[in-house]
Amino acid sequence: MNIDLQRFIDRWAGIPLCAAVSAVDAVMRRLRPAEASDKVPRAIVVILLSEMGSLVLANDMFARLKARYPDAPLHALLFRKNREILDLMQVMDPANVHTVDDRSLTSLLSSLAKAIGELRRANVDVAIDCELFSRISSLLSYASGAAVRVGFHRHTQEGLYRGSHINRPVPYNPYHHISAQFLTLARAIDSTAVPKSKLAVVASPKPPPHVQLDGALIQGIQTRLVQDFPAIAGKPLVLVYPGGGILPIRAWPLASYTALCEGLVADGCAVAVIGLKDDQALARQLVANVQAAFPQSPVIDLTGYTRSISELLALFHVARLLVTNDGGPGQFAALTPIWTLMLFGPETPGLYAPLTPKCHSFYSQWPCSPCLTAYNHRTSYCDGDNQCLKVIAPADVLAKARECLAAP
Repeated sequence: MNIDLQRFIDRWAGIPLCAAVSAVDAVMRRLRPAEASDKVPRAIVVILLSEMGSLVLANDMFARLKARYPDAPLHALLFRKNREILDLMQVMDPANVHTVDDRSLTSLLSSLAKAIGELRRANVDVAIDCELFSRISSLLSYASGAAVRVGFHRHTQEGLYRGSHINRPVPYNPYHHISAQFLTLARAIDSTAVPKSKLAVVASPKPPPHVQLDGALIQGIQTRLVQDFPAIAGKPLVLVYPGGGILPIRAWPLASYTALCEGLVADGCAVAVIGLKDDQALARQLVANVQAAFPQSPVIDLTGYTRSISELLALFHVARLLVTNDGGPGQFAALTPIWTLMLFGPETPGLYAPLTPKCHSFYSQWPCSPCLTAYNHRTSYCDGDNQCLKVIAPADVLAKARECLAAP
C-alpha cells in the first residue's frame, strides 16, 4: 500500500477503533486490579513497523532491554520488508521476529491476525510502541495481550489522538534524538514518575556495532563490480543515493548531485548511483548529466544491483564514501566502516542523525525546517520548492567529501 492510503486508513479507521478500545480498556480496569509496577516482565515486544533506519537507531534500546530484563524473551513486530536489517543486527532470536505484510490490504489484515496470535501464545506482557503517533501500532500493543503498554502520548495536543489504552504514556520530545527517546520508552516500563519519562539522565546512546559480514560476500561484490564495470577498477568508489524514497521532498536537487559527481570524477573517483529499481530513471538521468560533461567518466548506475540488505552492506565495505539524502541507506552505513555525508532539510539531524562518528550531516536550519514531524504524520506543507536542501552548496559537500576520502 502507498503511504497516502496508509495515512487514510490510520486516520479514518484508527480514530474510532482507538476510541472503542479505550472504552473497553476503561471498563476492564474497573473490573480488575491494577498490575504491580514492579512486576518482572515475562516477555517484551517492541513494535517498530515502518522504517528500517529506525531499527538501527533503536539498537541501544534493544541492548538496554536485554540487560535490564535478561529473563524476558525479546520480540519484535515490524513490516516484513524491514526484517532483514533486524536479523543482520542480531539483537534477538530470529524466531521472535513477527512480521506484517503491507503489500495489500488483504495481506495486511491476514498477517496482522497471524502476528497477534503469535504474540499472545508467547505470553507477551509488555509492549513498547516505538511508532510516532501511528494508531495501528497503538492498537497492536493492546491486541498483543500485553498488560503494560508503553508508547508516545500527545499530552494536551488537540490532534494525534491514539486512545487512552497506552498505560505507560511517554510525552514525545522533539528536542531529543529519537534514539534517546527509544531508551526512555524502555525505561518507562517500571517508572513510577509522572510523566513516565521523568527519569535520571543516562549516557547517550552508543553507536551500533558493525554487522559482521561473510568475507566471501564482500569479495564477491568487489569482483562482480569490476567484472561488470571495468572502468571503475583501481579508483576510490563513492556511492550517492539521490532518491527521496516515499518522501521525495527529502531529496537534494538533481543538479546539486550532478555538480558533486562532476567534482568527484574530476578528482579521479568512480561514482556509483544506488537505490531501488524505482530510482532507476533518476539514476540514469544523473549518469547522463555527468557523462555529458565528462564523456567516458566512471559513473555507473547500481539501482537494483544489490539483491539484499546484506549485499548493500557489503557494497558499503567496498566503497570509501556514501553521500545520501536522509533515509535508510545513511542509517545502514552506521553498521559498516564507510564514511557518510547525509543531507537533511525537511527532517533534522538533531532527531535522526546516524549514531556514528563517521557521518557528517548537512543542515541549513531554514526557518520552516523541519517540516516533516510526528505532529503532521510526516506530511509536509511545502509546495515542493525545498529551499532547505537547495541552499546546501555542492562545493561545500565536495570539500567535505575530499576530507573523508583523505582520512584513514
